[in-house]
Amino acid sequence: MITQDWLAQVQEETIDPQLPICDPHHHLWDHPGSRYLLDEILEDTGSGHNVVSTVFVECASMYRGDGPVELRPVGETEFVQGIAAMSASGRYGHCRVARGMVSHADLTLGKDVRPVLEAHVAASPNRFRGIRHATGWHASDDIRNSHSNPPRGLMLDDRFQEGFAVLADMGLCFDGWCYHEQLDEFAALARSFPNARIVLDHFGGPLGIGPYAGRQDDVFRDWRDRISQLADLPHVHFKLGGINMKINGFDWHKRATPPGSDELVDSTARYYEHCIDTFGVDRCMFESNFPVDRESCSYNVLWNAFKKMTRSRSQQDKAALFHDTATRFYRLEE
Repeated sequence: MITQDWLAQVQEETIDPQLPICDPHHHLWDHPGSRYLLDEILEDTGSGHNVVSTVFVECASMYRGDGPVELRPVGETEFVQGIAAMSASGRYGHCRVARGMVSHADLTLGKDVRPVLEAHVAASPNRFRGIRHATGWHASDDIRNSHSNPPRGLMLDDRFQEGFAVLADMGLCFDGWCYHEQLDEFAALARSFPNARIVLDHFGGPLGIGPYAGRQDDVFRDWRDRISQLADLPHVHFKLGGINMKINGFDWHKRATPPGSDELVDSTARYYEHCIDTFGVDRCMFESNFPVDRESCSYNVLWNAFKKMTRSRSQQDKAALFHDTATRFYRLEE
């Protein structure tokens, strides 16, 4: 189990500590042996960088314990709304945690997903922005499917797309989460809904375990070819991060000491650079994916790595990547 003592072995001076940051992807939960609530995220966001706002993304946390099954995920919105209200009081510092939130609704309900989405809106009319229905699926027993237990080809399922149409009609956003070999499927979904607001999480999940272990260059080339087909879909945005998970195969969590920012840059910068160069800063946003990526590095080190990757870029580009694209996509200023 990753501990604060393990992460604390690597200490770095914060780079450009005044640069405003919106962290558009983190979780909140209270599991046996793993708690990440307001105190824990504020410890991370307060570790040196100027994080002014965040977006919570669903993680099947605090679902309702009873009532209709399809409405139980609304409990997560109710839970996060309470934490966000605490943060908004100003008593815990300037960072506004969960200024926006992305919850879950089962899109395979088709048209019947509308009352579920309406219940989310009612539970958090000032912060709820959309949903994530994770679709990560792989045939290998070495690769765990997404927590929503999706079947193969879910994004092309008629009922899923019927539910997606409702989501788009309501002006809500969709966070996509899949593995890199599913990017063709993701692109087909996006092409079917040109007016939807879509963001792809974690680079579209380039895998590095199971049949992909030790094949990092092959995976990168395959990923690059697949993700480039999204270049002409301006309504699709990209979260740059979430690539230090165990499934990505860098094995940071197996080391005696965690990586520093230079190591993260050396190992992963080509993914960030390809997305920024291909899609532009107005479609890209850095993300922490904490506390999941916390299994590999500290919050301060991670954002230092992002800043090292962008040293040669203009202040306008940095503002977009670290703050403006995220706040615009999630409509945090409304």
